[in-house]
Amino acid sequence: MLQAEVRGEDRSIDDGAQESRNMKFAIKTFCKTGRARVGLLQLTTLGNNKEIIEIETPALLLTTRKGLPAFIPPDHLPFLPSPDSRLLHFSPMHFMECPDLKTISNIGGVHRLLGLQGYGFVAVPRDSILSLPECNSSNKNGASFETPCGRFLVKPLEYMKMISSMKPDLWVSLADEVHASVTVKRNKVSVDRTITWLDTCISLKPRDGVLFGSIVGGCNVEERTRCAQEVAKRNVSGYYIGGFGLGDSIDERSTYLHAVTDSLPKEKPRQVCGLGLPEEVLQGIAAGIDLFDSTYIYHLTLEGFALIFPLNDTQDPQLCRMASDYTKINLKATVYRKDTSRIVEGCTCYTCQNHTKAYINHLLNVHEMLAQILLEIHNTHHYLSFFRLIREAITEGRFEEFRQKFIQNRREHLLAASPITFELESPVR
Repeated sequence: MLQAEVRGEDRSIDDGAQESRNMKFAIKTFCKTGRARVGLLQLTTLGNNKEIIEIETPALLLTTRKGLPAFIPPDHLPFLPSPDSRLLHFSPMHFMECPDLKTISNIGGVHRLLGLQGYGFVAVPRDSILSLPECNSSNKNGASFETPCGRFLVKPLEYMKMISSMKPDLWVSLADEVHASVTVKRNKVSVDRTITWLDTCISLKPRDGVLFGSIVGGCNVEERTRCAQEVAKRNVSGYYIGGFGLGDSIDERSTYLHAVTDSLPKEKPRQVCGLGLPEEVLQGIAAGIDLFDSTYIYHLTLEGFALIFPLNDTQDPQLCRMASDYTKINLKATVYRKDTSRIVEGCTCYTCQNHTKAYINHLLNVHEMLAQILLEIHNTHHYLSFFRLIREAITEGRFEEFRQKFIQNRREHLLAASPITFELESPVR
């Protein structure tokens, strides 16, 4: 019995060493007046070439459907800023329909399946587009998810088979994420289940790939703290903070985020789900979060919106006045039908370098797929640039000033926006 325990302990040590070889994380700068920090994440991909990706944090994981951005084809991915765009977030639940796990495994995992060798794939059960947690149907056996193919109950053993077959570079343990409105008892149960499932995932994890332990707790500081403290005791390389964006209030969110990050070691990366808006991202970074998987860009692009908020002091302020909320414009609107200017003058993305608002307005109103391709390229480029500015602000010791200025500008713009502006922003019927 003792020998078995020793062998199990040795395996845990070996797995930890293997994970440390696949991923390294170092903090470069702490904000002088808060928890915000700039780090460097070095990830060795599991594709054929074993490439090393180095990404500065805070960073954005690009939301995908079955491993690829919703609208950008693979041959257009090089148009995005590199290496900032090389972390792709996907949900294993996307593959519940097809192809089957054995086929994916035989091909060699998601890198070989998609033909993307120089990218890092991050597997998270929830993605807020096609795989939403359904806590009312979850039970002690597994977590329930609502997908376009129906509702699925995923057990830890089944989930680990997905991870072993898909071979993601980084993956998150199965969690019982609950809505903010659940009872105290149900919230406590979700924490107990998540910790139990984490232990199962650790015992079954493949030798390759980096594991982030899931932390839940809903709108309860004590449960979030308890979960974070328990997960911090486990042999994991980082932390996934779940349960946000499920009915919780943005005004109370900082309290829950701080309760979690205060209970975690500073030397490991933290990832969060459910914080997508610019002010939500700033809130998360202020609490010490490093990685964000956001569906914000997807929803903007789907509705025909383009991001335009200023990224430097030289950007035309008149452009922001055209927006109803300071951050975006609706290119379906008739006001852009004859507008021969770029989305953002001076933007270096492929879309702004080659096309005008009038052309994209035309594509949107004749329902051409190219419209979403061009918009997603611009929106992704713009949002990645936003993260770059945040990192610069932290490094220069002015993050709080940057954050407050952005929030104040948006608040003032919303208060000053006239009904005419909102009418211009309404799409063509």
